[in-house]
Amino acid sequence: MTSDAPLYRHRVHFLSQNFFIKDHRAELLLHAHKYDFDIVFYSELAQFVAAVGLDTGASLFVIDLDALHNMQSDLGDGRKTLMLGELLARLPPGREYVYLQSARQGGRFLLQQRLVDSNCLAYAEKPIANDVLVDKLFNLFVQKKRGDTVRLVALGAAGELDDAALLRQQVEVIHHKEATTLHLRVKELQPDLVLIGDSEFVRLDAIARVLRKNIEADPVRETVLLQRSPDPALTRRALASGFDAILHRSDLDLLTAQLVNRAGKIRVNKDLIGKDRATGLLNKIGLQRKTQDLIRQATQENKPLAFAVIDIDKFKTINDTWGHHFGDIVIKRLCLSLAPHMGERDLLSRFGGEEFVAVFWDCTLPAAWQRLDAMRQAFGAIAFQVGRAETRCFSFSGGLAGFPEQRSENELFLRADAMLYTAKESGRNRICPAP
Repeated sequence: MTSDAPLYRHRVHFLSQNFFIKDHRAELLLHAHKYDFDIVFYSELAQFVAAVGLDTGASLFVIDLDALHNMQSDLGDGRKTLMLGELLARLPPGREYVYLQSARQGGRFLLQQRLVDSNCLAYAEKPIANDVLVDKLFNLFVQKKRGDTVRLVALGAAGELDDAALLRQQVEVIHHKEATTLHLRVKELQPDLVLIGDSEFVRLDAIARVLRKNIEADPVRETVLLQRSPDPALTRRALASGFDAILHRSDLDLLTAQLVNRAGKIRVNKDLIGKDRATGLLNKIGLQRKTQDLIRQATQENKPLAFAVIDIDKFKTINDTWGHHFGDIVIKRLCLSLAPHMGERDLLSRFGGEEFVAVFWDCTLPAAWQRLDAMRQAFGAIAFQVGRAETRCFSFSGGLAGFPEQRSENELFLRADAMLYTAKESGRNRICPAP
């Protein structure tokens, strides 16, 4: 391919033994590429250290501790095996490392303690299947990402929270005063976290059950009780009523830290549930929630939205002719060509297979057609190398729908999908409806 854009979004630097690299390289790379990251292998410590020191991105650094047995000590004492302390001393500071170790090493608590105290991001015990290792590394990429703002609706906690400190940690606090209308506010805002004071729970103990039993309730959302002082009987009632956790009004900084930690876990869970692993884009679940949020905002601010469904033309032929791995490359290149055209408040989703959805904020249908057609031309200009001296270009078709003409996320999708069908039937490589 002629494009200079990196094919994979993230990278893993992996220090390991030669035989491990030879035996596992192909399968590890196959799994990693499906998750949109690449692996660079090293069997020499100096090369690994240099690469870590030069890396400026959001990479992961993985060390197989068994590699120590094949590395030479340079302390001049006749030893052929590099000691753990020497390895840790040579690793560039300011980085975190993932350590792989044998079951024998994993059984030594003092070794685990030393690793954890030495810039350890995570450790894993071998043997570990290649696909499992790659899946765990992907989860670490997700956890390292800051993620979206977490929305917290608080009932009966006025003056109890440090709203400004939470906002600095990307936790937005919205206070609500009336318990009997809390379920309506939650339905409207779709928050990630609901915090309820103990006095409100005592006055209306069905409040958590009402929130949880709503068929539209977000499975990732947490409902937390804020207690003035420990009360085991009240705690048991709250947990039985559907609360996920109990926090206590104590030190304000401590309460803030606890809420920030819960928000971090919610972000990770949302990313794992709502993102497509191969591309990092929103999946169907993530798109549905984000689009509903955008429709609420557009209604409040009286802004138009444009909803686009995109489908790669003759994608089955691409897979059948050049293989599914090549098809994955085409999908990733499409992502790279679409992303520069997306605004800060726009949404981009891999809806499934070769089908994508884009939602444009404050955008009329004629303006959306121009933007989507520019994307179509950018993708069509990419030359894919399909043989030693042979390149091919591919295309996509698109269908458009607009809000407020279509009022809901489902109506928008159905209309845009119908327009996509029209574009396909009209010859492909076009956007419908034309302006």
